[in-house]
This record gives sequence, structure tokens and C-alpha cells, in this order.
Amino acid sequence: MANRLASEQSPYLLQHKDNPVDWRPWGTEAFDAARRENKPIFLSIGYSTCHWCHVMEHESFENREIAEVLNRHFVSIKVDREERPDVDRVYMTFVQVTTGSGGWPMSVWLTPSLQPFYGGTYFPPTSKWGKPGFVDILQEIARVWREERDKVEQSATTITERLRGLRSQGGHGAIPSPAALDRAVEEFAVAFDRRRGGFGQAPKFPRPSELLFLLREHARTGAAEPRDMVLVTLRAMALGGMRDHIGGGFHRYSVDADWRVPHFEKMLYDQAQLVLAYVEAAQVTGDSFFADVAIDTLDYVHTDLTDDAGGLYSAEDADSVPPDQANAPHPHKMEGAFYIWREDEIREVLGADAEVFIARYGVRPDGNAPFDPQAEFVHKNLLFTAKPIEEIVATTGLSVDEVEASLRRSREALRARRSSRPRPHLDDKVLTAWNGLMIAAFARAARILDEGGRFLDDARRAAGFVHAKLWDPASGRLLRRYRKGEAGVEGYAEDYAFLIFGLLELFQADGDAKWLEWAQTLQARQNALFWDPVEGGWFSTTGKDESVLLRLKEDYDGAEPAASSIGVLNLLALAHLSPEPKAQSREANAQSPEPKDQIELTLGNFASRASQSGRIVPMMLAALSTYHAGMPQVVLIGDGAARDLQVLHDVVRRRYLPTTITVPVDSSNRERLDRVLPWMAAMTARDGRPTAYVCRDFSCQAPTTEARELDGQLNDL
Repeated sequence: MANRLASEQSPYLLQHKDNPVDWRPWGTEAFDAARRENKPIFLSIGYSTCHWCHVMEHESFENREIAEVLNRHFVSIKVDREERPDVDRVYMTFVQVTTGSGGWPMSVWLTPSLQPFYGGTYFPPTSKWGKPGFVDILQEIARVWREERDKVEQSATTITERLRGLRSQGGHGAIPSPAALDRAVEEFAVAFDRRRGGFGQAPKFPRPSELLFLLREHARTGAAEPRDMVLVTLRAMALGGMRDHIGGGFHRYSVDADWRVPHFEKMLYDQAQLVLAYVEAAQVTGDSFFADVAIDTLDYVHTDLTDDAGGLYSAEDADSVPPDQANAPHPHKMEGAFYIWREDEIREVLGADAEVFIARYGVRPDGNAPFDPQAEFVHKNLLFTAKPIEEIVATTGLSVDEVEASLRRSREALRARRSSRPRPHLDDKVLTAWNGLMIAAFARAARILDEGGRFLDDARRAAGFVHAKLWDPASGRLLRRYRKGEAGVEGYAEDYAFLIFGLLELFQADGDAKWLEWAQTLQARQNALFWDPVEGGWFSTTGKDESVLLRLKEDYDGAEPAASSIGVLNLLALAHLSPEPKAQSREANAQSPEPKDQIELTLGNFASRASQSGRIVPMMLAALSTYHAGMPQVVLIGDGAARDLQVLHDVVRRRYLPTTITVPVDSSNRERLDRVLPWMAAMTARDGRPTAYVCRDFSCQAPTTEARELDGQLNDL
């Protein structure tokens, strides 16, 4: 029989609905049961595309003997970290403080008052690999709870108070000078892998916040080193096995230092941030290689992660059923099964094109895993770019065009073959925060790469989906998750911040004032719900949910940037789109703080981290770089697809000006735009021709209709 998770919407919780464990969702029913039965809580946190979560489920949560121990001694709760990052952050902080590391699945034991007293991540069912066995831990915790409960509760109270003491960022510093940015670049340079790209050794994660910061420092200072670290890293990731060379998009991370062997899950937030990095690299270099990777990744999201109504799904799993087990009564999923190939299968599918493809992607008869592979990888190939096209041309006698045509045919043929395989699980929930990042990526690509409007359409549809399904304009209420007709979970600071970021990028792509107005409304709500007027930055939660023990403020730009980092970037853009607001009374300012004050308080509060541990906060460093560089505005006025207007747009999109705000204006959006941005009202087309205005701090150079003159004005920014 299904347990209490059967009526939930979370794909992760639904994966566990048939476990013999008497799982409960996070909520008062579970908490009341723990208090009523005097049992400790076993809290298991993960997400639906987490490989080791699947392993622990299969080994322990599907095991009836282990389930019996859990059901007898504990109240067991399942939490989807992607739906409830607030709960996850509290207990991840505990696990990291007490064990020195963290990850998922996360396993934490709590008192009935929700205070943690023991925790870790994955536990094998029995003792091995130097880890205690899960069932042994359960029995020992049950014994200690039964015989020494007072000590356990006292320890839990002490630990909780210790965690409360970690919440402060550490004071009110002055805004770091550009010297702090120079030190951070050097910190990255020391960690940079000059031979293989990336920072540090295995495993290597794509952390686009680092790359975006370094590119901004290149733009601000003209220094080559930060740019070159980014380009080497992006090229290595795109050529290696972390990229899906058949279907597009990027896997979660590389388990080796050479970017060869991926951990195969695909996350929406990775696609979004990597697209931004590749688009900026294309601007910096003018190299179509980077643009092509960005386009290929966006095509993957459009094809495989997009709802019919425009919302964007969260992820695809790493695990799937191998093709040869597709019809087995009890198939065993394995990581990467959807993505790996036997050489004979490639030859069968490709025929005459096989030799070129095999040379290009390092395919071998006995498999190409670079170290002792899992049993499932024996005689299998992980595709990576093994040889440049020029070398294949030299060895085959084919022309460059012939080799490229052969590779295109091969990709389509293998994609068709792969489509007949069992697909990995799709996590089809739509998360506001991750959609905001992806809206930004689609919109930036539309503005910079000019792909005929298709990416702009994707951005608009996703924004429209969030507006229709997850936003209530009457109450100003933003929700976090939508799935199968139901929206739920109050939005967190990251949902507001990331969505505002996406809307500001969309506004710069199409000039429609409705996106800017919505962004301004969301910013006011974000401030009202989450702003910390004492130390700056935005708390992750409102603090109203008493089941969440700590009101935390994320201060680490990890796989996703922190809400405060994106929040500062958003305020910088909003402040440079609207002039400084008029002075307000002290009471009014407390309710609606001025952007300048928020920016400076937040940057000052993060001063010690920015100056001493820059690699922890790269997106906040990107905001600091933007603060020191300034944010010019370029207004482009003209209707439709007029050739002269496109010429002006081309001048702007060819230049890497990452802190510059672009506002396209045509007659269809003019009236509403002038109401929202009154400083633009006097800007008109000269002599009826498309016209550019280049401004800084709302003071503009002479308007121009000439591309060469515009190029010169941009040089002066």
C-alpha cells in the first residue's frame, strides 16, 4: 500500500510513495505524531534526480527489515530540497558544522521539537567503506533516545543555539575597493588548472558565477588573465564528456579532472547559467564556437525541458534503464545508460559516417572510460571531443565541409536511435527561481545572438507562464512550485531575486515596459518580505514558518547564486533605469528602502568575505565589480526590423559591455515606457531615422544615427 506521500506533488516524494517506510511529508501531522508517540524524527532530504538518493532508497528504504526498524522507533519525514530549500538549509548547516561536509541524500535525526542531534548524508545499509551501517545507526539512536533522552535533548538545544550564533555575516564594513577584486582574481588564478581548465582538481563543477565574475573583471580592467581562465574552462567543458554531444545541454559535473566522465543528471539552473557564460564568451571573443554551444544548450531546454504552455521543467535524472533491459520485468536502472554507446551500435547506425564520428569522439571497441569503470561501463563509450576537425581532415582526405556534414548526419541519426531508449526520469515541476534564471538566459541570447526571435519567444512564454500560474497580482503573492495544475509553496527570496533578474533581461531584449513594471513590483515585495535593514542582504525566508528553526541568509554562491548577490545586481540595474528616488521620511524609508542604501549596506556587509575569501562569493564580487565599473545606458529608438536599426543593434551586441543596460524603444511600447521611465521622454528619433543615445548616470552624449559614431561613443564608456 502507498504511504502518506501518495497525495503529494513533489516528484521526489512520489518516488517514495510505495516504500514500506511510513513516510510523512514535512508538516504538523508528522510533528504532532512525534510528540504524541515520544519518538525522534528521522528526516531524509533529497531530490528526484539525485543518484545517491536512488541508491539509498533501493538499499534501505525498500528494505522491509530496515523499514520495520524505522517505523517502530521513529517518525520518518521526506523533504524535497528543491521545493523546501528553507528546511534543507537549516539541516544542511547542521550537518556541515558537525561533520565537515554535506550533500544529498541528507539524513538527520531530530527531537520532536525539530532540533537536530545527529546527521550525515548517504549511509550504506550495513557497515562498509568506513561508514557505519544505516540499520546499526538506527538501532543505536533508538537505544540512546530510550535510555539517555535528557542528554540528547540537551545536546540538541545546545547545537541549535550554536547554529543561531552563525547567522550574522559579521558586521558593517566599508564597501570593498577595487583592490579586493584584484585579490579575488589572484585567488582564482592560484586555483586555476592551466592545463585542463577549471579550478582545483576532481570533481569539477560548472560554477558559472566564477566565470561571470572573471569576465566582468576583464571588462573593467582590460586584463587578459581573467578572460583567458574563463575561455579555457568553457572550451574544456564544451569539448569534454560533461556536455551531451548528441542531445545538447550539460550534465551536472565531471567526476574527473579532465572533464571526461560526467555525473549524468541535467539541471535547469546549470543550463541557464552556462548559457549566460557562453553568450558572454562569444561577445568577448567573437568566436562562433561559444555562440554555437549556447544555442545548442538553449535548443535542448526548448526541446526537452519546456512545458506545452511555456514553463520550464527542473531536471533530468542521471539514471535510466539500459536498452537491453527495457522489457525486463524488474529492470535495474544505471547511471548514464541513456548516454553511453557500444562501438558496434555506432557503426550499425552510422554506416559510412561511422569512421569520422568514431575519430571525433574517441570511440573504442573496448570502451573509452579513462579509469577503472563501473561494470556497466565496460565496452561502453562516453562521448567527448577527442580530435579536432583539422586532424580528421588530414587523416581522411575529406574537406572541412564534408567532415562537418558527416558529423551533423551522425548526430541526428544517433539522436533518433537514442530516442528509442528508455529516457531518464524527468522532474516536471516548474520552479519560479530556476525559470527566472532560464528566462534571463533565453532573453540574453535573443539580444546578443539574434537568432530570429525564437529565443525571445521562449523567454516571453516562460515569463507569461510564471505570471499566469505562480503570481497573484492582487495579493502580491509569488509561489515557488507548479506541477500538474497545482501551484504551491510560498516563494523564497531566491524566487523573487532570480525572477526579477530574468525580467530585467527580458525587458532589455524587447523593451516591453510590462516586464520592468513587474520587476519593480517584485522588488518591492522582496524588500518587504526578506530585507535585513540591520546587516543588509535578504533573508531566505520570511521567518513566519515556526517549523523552520533558523532564519538564514545565504552567503555562498554555489551551484546557484545567493539571493543577496543577484539582489544587488538587480538593484544596480533598477537604480540605473530610474533616477534616484526623492528623499523620504525615516518611517517611509524603513518600509521602502532606497536602492543605493541597500546596495551599499549589502556590499559593505559582505566586505570581509569579498576581501578574504572571494571564491566563496563570486556573484557578489560580480556585483561589486559592476558597482565600481558603473552602469551606462544605451537607448535604441526605431520601429520594426528596419535595416538601419539592425545595424545599430549589431554595433551594441558585438561589444562586450556587461554592465551596460540596453533599452530598445519603438512606437508600440513608447507610451507606457515613457510613464515608467520618464527620463526617456525627450529621446526621439532624429530625422525619422533609427537613433542611439549613449548615457551614463542619465546624462547622454549627442544622439546618433550612424554606426561608426555609435561605436566611438561606446569606446568612451
